[in-house]
Amino acid sequence: MNFKNKEIERYSRQIILKNIGIIGQKKLKSSKVLIVGLGGLGCPAVEYLCRAGVGTIGLIDHDKINLSNIHRQSMFATCDIKKYKVDVVKQRLKKINSHIKIKAYKKKIDSSNVKKIIKFFDIVIDGTDNFTSKFLLNKFSKSLKKIFISGSIGKFDGHIFAFDFFKKSKPCLKSFYQTMPSDNISTCETDGVIGTVAGVVGNIQANEAIKYILGVGKCLNGKVLIINLLTLDFRICDLIK
Repeated sequence: MNFKNKEIERYSRQIILKNIGIIGQKKLKSSKVLIVGLGGLGCPAVEYLCRAGVGTIGLIDHDKINLSNIHRQSMFATCDIKKYKVDVVKQRLKKINSHIKIKAYKKKIDSSNVKKIIKFFDIVIDGTDNFTSKFLLNKFSKSLKKIFISGSIGKFDGHIFAFDFFKKSKPCLKSFYQTMPSDNISTCETDGVIGTVAGVVGNIQANEAIKYILGVGKCLNGKVLIINLLTLDFRICDLIK
């Protein structure tokens, strides 16, 4: 796998890092990452994976953009209202980095399509806003032995989970929640959220994905990072298998 001179220049500031180099950049170019949900978490995550040079990015979302999305969903502008999120994000990513491949799915993830879609990818990033989708992605990422990185936000708080299901005897999302919570318990629509929390959590999800791809650093694998941006409290908790 060779790089054009423009690609070398584009990624030059990360290629000079000893943990990346040309070999690491080739790993990024060969990787396939699926972003499920192009909202507050999916937008920053997909943007920085695109800028980092992840070779193939999958996008799945069935929603259209509305005005209340704009304050935290960083890929969208007021002029995008009533457009499909998948269409806008695909167009923006191509403008940011024309070297990547994009597979777009204008549909809602559900039991009828989840296996067919995620089997193509190495890493699944969950940016959905409901537990039904999160537990579905957790289940099939585990059965298909994918890396699963899930995020959730509310008010000033965020949670980031990461699981490498290729490795045996690891905990999963159920290890934290035990049983699936009701989607009516707490949502951004009812409880509110500050947009910066979405940006921080989405970028941490992207950063975890990059570390997994490169095989560097200390990943969250089997743990949850709990953050509160009001108090600047960050803590990592182990999950019970």
